[in-house]
Amino acid sequence: MIIQNLHQAFDIEYKEVDICPIDEHRHTFFELVYILHGNGEQQVNQHGLAYAPGDLFLILPQDTHVFVCAATTGFLFVRFNDIYLEGGIQKMEFIFHNASHTPGCILREEGDRPLVRALAEALARESGGDRKFHREVIQQLVNTLITLVARNIGLPVPDRLVEGQSRLILDIIGYIHQHIYSPELLRANELASNFNISINYISEYFKKQTGETLQQYITGYKLKLVESRLRYSDLRMGEIVAELGFTDESHLNRTFKKYRGMSPSFYRKQMRILSR
Repeated sequence: MIIQNLHQAFDIEYKEVDICPIDEHRHTFFELVYILHGNGEQQVNQHGLAYAPGDLFLILPQDTHVFVCAATTGFLFVRFNDIYLEGGIQKMEFIFHNASHTPGCILREEGDRPLVRALAEALARESGGDRKFHREVIQQLVNTLITLVARNIGLPVPDRLVEGQSRLILDIIGYIHQHIYSPELLRANELASNFNISINYISEYFKKQTGETLQQYITGYKLKLVESRLRYSDLRMGEIVAELGFTDESHLNRTFKKYRGMSPSFYRKQMRILSR
């Protein structure tokens, strides 16, 4: 397996190719990939999803991925690491470190698409030049793009975490995201043991810090992942049930309808109508 490293805070590269410039690989940094033109399939952690012009992908550290081109594709790669994020607010850093590994375009705010395309086109132009203030212009464009990405990821991070009241709560939430596919590891006794907190206190502590109970937060995050799969994949309901630990399709339907006011199948239908 090829492993790539990044030895600077950020880097950009534009390539127009018929074949992905590198075989299946992973890296130790974050990577944004924007499709200026062309089509094919993005494969991340053995999940595949079609890509098309205007799509923006976020590849997380340690993701295994490759692009399979069906037509000549213009890729804009924007790579950055923790050093680059450390200059931002804590909430943005947290969002990137706990983002979902779901494949597919991350642009959920339709109004952001024209702005992201303009930023990508500007970065592609600047990547091949060396004009005055070249590096400064690129950095400002990258900052804006990363901010838009943070907005579109849409993680359920409580607003009060902007002020960073406690690093411990960030670690607990990160643990929940990391183990969302293993319900047995998200029980209160497992969390209490892992973070050396009394089982009688952890639920009270979590609600005090986030305004939600543990179960409410876990359910809310799981439903975000369900929404992503309904919008950006062709997974069947049974596959989503198995992946995210619902008892059966009836359990998924009841839970989704309770919190979203509609069935999963109706939600998928509505999202596909809106994306036409």
